[in-house]
Amino acid sequence: MEVSTRATVRTWDDEQGWAVLDSGVTPGGCWTHFSAIDFDGYRTLSPGQQVRLVAESPGQDGYAWRAVRVAVGGKSPAAPASTAPDGAYASDLTLTMDDDEGEDA
Repeated sequence: MEVSTRATVRTWDDEQGWAVLDSGVTPGGCWTHFSAIDFDGYRTLSPGQQVRLVAESPGQDGYAWRAVRVAVGGKSPAAPASTAPDGAYASDLTLTMDDDEGEDA
C-alpha cells in the first residue's frame, strides 16, 4: 500500500543519513533514507521541517512505513534519471588511466 501526504520531520540522523517523519496517515512514524529526498545536492532534513512524502507499507527498521520520495518546499526536484529508449535506466561511466611510463614494475 502507498500513500502521499504532508509530514513533519521528527528526527534526522546526519551521520547515518536517515530520518523519522510524522503524519496523520503514517501512525508510529515513517522511516526514510537521504536517497529518497527529492532535490539535487547535499540532502538533509531538519527536525520540525515540513515535507511532502510518498510512503509505502511495510516499512523499515521497526517502522510500519517507509518513505520512497520526500519533497521539500522551496527545493526543485532532482533531475529525472536517464532512461534508455526501451524505458530501462541507463548510465555512462568513463575511466581514464594514467600512463605508467618510467615506473619500475
